[in-house]
Amino acid sequence: MASEVIKMNEQNKSKQKHEEAPKSTQGVPSAAKASSWKRLLSKKWVTPAAFMAAAAIIVTLMWVYQGPQQQDLPTQTSEISGEEQEGNEPVAVSPDEETLEVTIGEEELQWPVLKPKEMEVLMPFYDSNATNEERQAALVQYDNTFTPNMGIDLGGPSEDSFDVVAALSGKVTHVEQHPLNGHVVEITHPGGYLTVYQSLSDVQVKTGDEVKQGTLIAKSGTSELKKELGNHIHFELRQEGKAVNPLAVLP
Repeated sequence: MASEVIKMNEQNKSKQKHEEAPKSTQGVPSAAKASSWKRLLSKKWVTPAAFMAAAAIIVTLMWVYQGPQQQDLPTQTSEISGEEQEGNEPVAVSPDEETLEVTIGEEELQWPVLKPKEMEVLMPFYDSNATNEERQAALVQYDNTFTPNMGIDLGGPSEDSFDVVAALSGKVTHVEQHPLNGHVVEITHPGGYLTVYQSLSDVQVKTGDEVKQGTLIAKSGTSELKKELGNHIHFELRQEGKAVNPLAVLP
């Protein structure tokens, strides 16, 4: 009897210890599961792998979020018309320089002399954009004063007079003998053009005459203003009152 009581007590104790041991949901003790996580985290490759996985998830979420917003943004284009852009400053682009041309009807401006190949430019047109040396060569000196030459001065191979002709057809609107410029003839042409001839001699036209291109209007001569040039002709071209460099127009 006593032996049966002792046996029952031992069975009850064994059953109680078995019930007190906690189990996981899968029947594995919690202590064993915690030990497994510690062993897993102790591996060297676990931490970098976890970091990379988290970074990949974040990048994916950002791409998904920003994708629709970028599709809604309008496309911006830079239009360049006549301009080049350098940095943030637009730079204008200069067009190709074309040879100036004075055409009236079927006429193009011609040299005011019959034999231009025999002529020499004694004094050039004053160009404010030219070099300092070129500008000085185009200054007219008289009584310690300097004035820019608003035309060109042509001279021949000798001191002999040469023929001066109308560079364009037009109407003679002014003829005079100037104390400094010598004999002067001005011819007005359509389109606001005016040709001026100075340092003349033996003038053949008068105010009001209609002349054709190439018509003899005078002979070359001298002037008090440019007496150092000797026998020559001063020729000007103006458009709407503005002086134009004849060498940029003449053939």
